[in-house]
Amino acid sequence: MFKTYLFLVGAIFLEVAGTMLLPITHNFTKLIPTCLLAVFYLSAFYLLTFVVNKLPIAIVYGTWSGLGIFTIAILGYIFFKQTLGWQAILGLFLIVIGVILVNSYTIKTI
Repeated sequence: MFKTYLFLVGAIFLEVAGTMLLPITHNFTKLIPTCLLAVFYLSAFYLLTFVVNKLPIAIVYGTWSGLGIFTIAILGYIFFKQTLGWQAILGLFLIVIGVILVNSYTIKTI
């Protein structure tokens, strides 16, 4: 089970890395960032194929997208100087709490 969650975390990090490259690709006109983005996304999906064999796809996708959104929001603030209102920050923390609750329940039932 640990290996499954390790693959899921790896997929999240790869997806976040790819998403962070989107503004740098300049609408896919910059070759190196575009190629890196493709490699990161394809690698993320490759890792997800192992995870969905062990966990329900709804749990996998909820965790992947929820933690990805949270991480991208933090990195967007750090690297791109994007700001979020307190309501958005509260919503992001609620997403994380939801992911924790869903995974806590899932681990006990599998």
